[in-house]
Amino acid sequence: MQFPESWLRAWANPEIDTDELSHRLTMAGLEVEEAEPFAPPFSGVVVARILEVEAHPDADKLRVCRVDDGTGASVQIVCGAPNAAAGLVVPLARVGARLPGDMHIGPVKMRGVESMGMLCSARELGLSQDHSGLLELDSGLVPGRSLREALELDDTVFTVKLTPNRADCLSILGVAREVSALTGCALRALKVPEVQVAISDRLAVKVEAPDLCGRFAGRIVRGVDARAATPAWMKARLERAGQRSVSALVDISNYVMLELGRPTHVFDLQRIRGGLTVRWARAGESLHLLNGQTVELAPDVGVIGTDDGLESLAGIMGGEASAVTLDTTDIYIEAAFWWPEAIMGRARRYKFSSEASHRFERGVDFESIAEHLQIMTRLVLDICGGQAGPIDDQILRLPERAPVRMRLARCRRVLGVPVEGEAVAQVFSRLGFAFVREGEDFVVTPPSARFDLAIEEDLIEEVARIYGFDRIPDLPPLARAKIRTVPETLYGPHAMRAAMAGLDYQEVINFSFVEEAWERDYVGNADPIRLLNPIASQLAVMRSSLIGGLLDNIAHNAKRKQSRVRVFELGRVFSRDPRVADGDLEVAGVAQPIRLAGAAWGPAVPEQWGEAVRPVDFFDVKRDLESLLGARGAGLRCEPAATPALHPGRSARLLLDGRVIGWLGEVHPRWAQALDLAHAPVVFEVDARQLGERVFPRPAELSRQPVVVRDLAVWVDAGVAWQAILDTLLHQIATDVALSVVKDIKLFDIWRDKNDARTKSLALRFWFQGQDATLDDRQIEYCTQRLLDALVQAHGARLRS
Repeated sequence: MQFPESWLRAWANPEIDTDELSHRLTMAGLEVEEAEPFAPPFSGVVVARILEVEAHPDADKLRVCRVDDGTGASVQIVCGAPNAAAGLVVPLARVGARLPGDMHIGPVKMRGVESMGMLCSARELGLSQDHSGLLELDSGLVPGRSLREALELDDTVFTVKLTPNRADCLSILGVAREVSALTGCALRALKVPEVQVAISDRLAVKVEAPDLCGRFAGRIVRGVDARAATPAWMKARLERAGQRSVSALVDISNYVMLELGRPTHVFDLQRIRGGLTVRWARAGESLHLLNGQTVELAPDVGVIGTDDGLESLAGIMGGEASAVTLDTTDIYIEAAFWWPEAIMGRARRYKFSSEASHRFERGVDFESIAEHLQIMTRLVLDICGGQAGPIDDQILRLPERAPVRMRLARCRRVLGVPVEGEAVAQVFSRLGFAFVREGEDFVVTPPSARFDLAIEEDLIEEVARIYGFDRIPDLPPLARAKIRTVPETLYGPHAMRAAMAGLDYQEVINFSFVEEAWERDYVGNADPIRLLNPIASQLAVMRSSLIGGLLDNIAHNAKRKQSRVRVFELGRVFSRDPRVADGDLEVAGVAQPIRLAGAAWGPAVPEQWGEAVRPVDFFDVKRDLESLLGARGAGLRCEPAATPALHPGRSARLLLDGRVIGWLGEVHPRWAQALDLAHAPVVFEVDARQLGERVFPRPAELSRQPVVVRDLAVWVDAGVAWQAILDTLLHQIATDVALSVVKDIKLFDIWRDKNDARTKSLALRFWFQGQDATLDDRQIEYCTQRLLDALVQAHGARLRS
């Protein structure tokens, strides 16, 4: 929020300088990001009135002006501005003046005519970029007066960064309340002027949706002059607050919003047919907005309509059909309370934001609507004239302001300061809270403008803010220095991250909300969990997989000429699960498991002289997973299966000790092509909870006996997987004591006969080693035969001769 310091001090003027005021606001939670002078430094510039204008004798584009600079004698100035005219009040830089850019003004001759100064444009004074002509000033200004004083240019423009919960400070009055509470200075009382009701005209308004609009007020004003000039004081305040002056009626509405925090809307009454209806939109309806955008509406968007069509997007922006113009003579002023949850996210859905929606979706004061409507009406009558009708104020359903109890002992414990009860009472009084004391407890009824006060901790925060964070002593915590014993088998998130980093992966942190297309394409999720208030229209659903974010990371890097990317993420995913009940960290019907996912793309190893370049493949990433699992890696199984994100023939379901933990595979060619990747990445995603325990190898005595190596080649059906063969052999070894001498098994060759596609030959290598004695040929032959028998019985294998 941007506003000038002078406007703030018109409401609350503490006896502190600008720097101290900025510091106080920041320490109270209203962070002042910038406090910049409104006008750059310049001197020697005064108000002047042009008395006469004559053509330059030797230049067509120059004119000779006689100027009254307040000294009693006219000054001759040569000027080339197209709007220079007799009677115009403009800035004059006298001889000796210094302008922005270190420009010095002295007497000069321009084409033979002496000029004793310079008449200035807004750009030459650093006030704006307008250089179309001289800066025209209010005709009532006295010549000779310092321009900085006349225009109050020695002002500071604050830019305050507000947290979303402080909607009450989205106005000058709201910030002034904070200044008054922080400094103890007087807060200017809000004066509600009297408005004489001169006509009895009313506009019929029907509110059909109390869950959209809790209170709706408005009045008719006839005979206004929409071409009236906006007063200079109002235009100056709006410009310094970052608002461009449009027309008197629009400026008044913006002024009331900035000063009081009350968004309003002004309808052209003659362009409204019949009465107004406040309701939810119907499917298929559309509205042409003031910003020129036509939006297609959904049933969860509020509108103000008539019998003929729609006039406004409720609480967000008015429609073009009933917008006021310079020819408007009769208007209807509307002020309403829109429920925050009915406004949240609707503007972002249509890829824009408005000052009104920014306030209404955070919560706007619902009690002062009639008073603010009176103030706005008074401004309209004073500036544009006209006759006002009575106020129609419909109150349907307003928020309940439930009292909040704060225990003084709890406040002291949280803050760590023995704050006195009287100090707390003073804080609440300065903030304007209605409260009663019940012993050591304070029971506070939140004001109608404060939607952020609901629990005890909210009140404690208010005490801390106003009491002063800097008055809370900075003391180190007092606790026993006892180191917790962490089980070595615990495989926590930090250990997983360290292990992945050690495997040459870089960690990324992606949004938990993703594009809906990712859920449909990568997961096959047709019913994702949708966000009510997405930060961007494309990030509208919660992720049920981490793979989409990793693929987006790879595509982002590939577009920036990165040839090798290895990334991982450890984070939560979200899916529907009716078995989940509400809890401290659970939401009913929503499962939130933590997943670990990784993606590798590009060469398997960094480019080097010692190894040929080859793309990373399924088995490279499988090896990384086995390394991550450590001793448990022996229990990892890959079961061929398909999922929408992965290549049907190059993907597998992962099982660890018989339990499904995730997926591993090459990305489907369709998605690799859509991401414009030359080759497909290899990705995996596993349940981090299943990796939470690690198994350490048990120490055993090393044998001193020699190792014997034997090869065995067998024919099996082509459909028999190597994993099935290995499982059979390991099971046989585990159940036969005589086979305990088998230390390792490797598959080193697969051969297929071109004339027989139904079978394949597997060449196995076995390592045998005795513990206490050297193995002889008879023992080796016995063990080999037992292993062959197991394969024959389980898979119909036959020895290859």
